[in-house]
Formats: sequence, C-alpha cells, structure tokens
Amino acid sequence: MRIISGTLKGKRITAPTNLPVRPTTDFAKEALFNILNNEWYFDEVTVLDLFSGIGSISLEFASRGAKKVTSVDNFYGCVKFLDETAKALNLDETILTVKNDVLKYLDKTPVKKFDIIFADPPYDLEVDKYQKILDDIFKNQWLEEGGNFVLEHPDSISFDEHPNFVQHKKYGNVHFTFFE
Repeated sequence: MRIISGTLKGKRITAPTNLPVRPTTDFAKEALFNILNNEWYFDEVTVLDLFSGIGSISLEFASRGAKKVTSVDNFYGCVKFLDETAKALNLDETILTVKNDVLKYLDKTPVKKFDIIFADPPYDLEVDKYQKILDDIFKNQWLEEGGNFVLEHPDSISFDEHPNFVQHKKYGNVHFTFFE
C-alpha cells in the first residue's frame, strides 16, 4: 500500500500478512480521491472510516490534511497496526482509532457528524447489513449537511434506487457508490 498524495506522498506502508484485509487498490483509491478533491478542501474535513482495516483510506485523508479521521474496525490487529503507523508518521493527533464492530458503533455510539464517511465492508457481508449501515448513517444523521458517504462494495449489489444515491463508479473490480 502507498500513500498517493499529501505530505506523505509516495510513502509505502507494509502491513503484516496475517491481517484479514482487502485494502482498496491504489488505482481505485486514486480515482476516489480525485472525485473527492473536486468537492472538498481536505484540510477542512472530518472523516469517518468504517471497516478501516490497515488504514489505507484513513492515512490518505490524514496525509492530505484532514482535520480529524476516526477509523473504526473490529479486528484488534488492524486497529493496533493503524494506531502504531499513525504514531510513527506523526499522524496520531489526526487519526483516532476505535476498536468496535461497525454496526454496533453506528447504533450505540452518540452521533458525531462527519463531512465524509467512507465504508469498505467485507465483500461477503450480507445485503441486509449493507442496508443497515445506510439506514443508520442517514436516519441517525451521521453526515454533516452537504456531506458525502462513499460505500465500497462488490458488483453483485446495487444501491442506485436508494433515495440518497448520487452516483456509482467502477474501477476494475472495485465499486464505489456515493450518497449525499
């Protein structure tokens, strides 16, 4: 994994091989950030990274100057790796790691509002749980007014009919659906 832009541009991060992750490809990540870069000044945003894994997206936002990035993952090894990496890169004031099941986090944590929410659930997550994530984010108002929610998902699922749907983009095998 590498950081594509910002203060840590080009920095390679090597995660332990024993972590259960499927990081967003550099190609897809670069395309995603090109889209977001046209809508946001990253130094003004707060970000919630759900199913953050080793923190590829969190680190990219932090490198680009995000004010605050909250990274939530249920796997202790991933949270520990991201926490240690953030400290080593002097990003520990920007990245807050949270070890929690994402569905429980969205359901039980007092709502904080974010400008951008990114979620990259396991591709084998049941469709109803994808729907629960959407419901919790929009019904509980986790997004700031005008905020964006980006959901990475397999091609077998479509969210085009969701009332908050904005657009769908495909980069190789990676699918992003954008909501507002």
